[in-house]
Amino acid sequence: MKKTMLLGVLMLSAAAGYAQESRQDVSFSGTGIFGPTVHGAGNVQQSMTGALGLLLSYRYMVTPRSALEANYSFAQNDQKYDVSYEPYARIHSRMQEATVAYVYSLNLKRFSPFAEVGVGTLIFTPVLDNGTNLLGTRSSKGLAGLFGGGLAYELSPSFDIRVEYRGFVTKTPSFGETNFNANRYEVISMPTIGVAYHF
Repeated sequence: MKKTMLLGVLMLSAAAGYAQESRQDVSFSGTGIFGPTVHGAGNVQQSMTGALGLLLSYRYMVTPRSALEANYSFAQNDQKYDVSYEPYARIHSRMQEATVAYVYSLNLKRFSPFAEVGVGTLIFTPVLDNGTNLLGTRSSKGLAGLFGGGLAYELSPSFDIRVEYRGFVTKTPSFGETNFNANRYEVISMPTIGVAYHF
């Protein structure tokens, strides 16, 4: 009987310790968006202006070092196209990200460096306002590869500050215009800084 009671107490203690362990977190970050100038097929030159945006992430720890992450980000910027046989075109666009990723991290006291790789989609939607000088364009979306790395600093058991570089490999958007199809891939950079809450 005593052995059974002792075993029960040990199991309850282990369960309580497991319940107190933070295995999930959500983070809210501010981002910057930067892209290169792409020279593509048909003398198409495409570029994008820098912009600020927002990133929301949910992370679930599978093991103490491995996690799965889901991300959504939002930003607005201008996509610019220069085609030799057409006037210069500018499209004010809304860029949205929906990705999932694998995250590997290390725990070094209050610091946790991490790296991630994933896949998802980027959606570019034209905004019909004064920032757009071409009508009739459509949303452009495609597969995107995600890679990145960063550092988290623990403020408390529940909160940390997270700084990260995130990069996307994706095909340049054409907004349904065959004349804007550069048929090239670009790397869009997204540095981020934010706060994560562990629960």
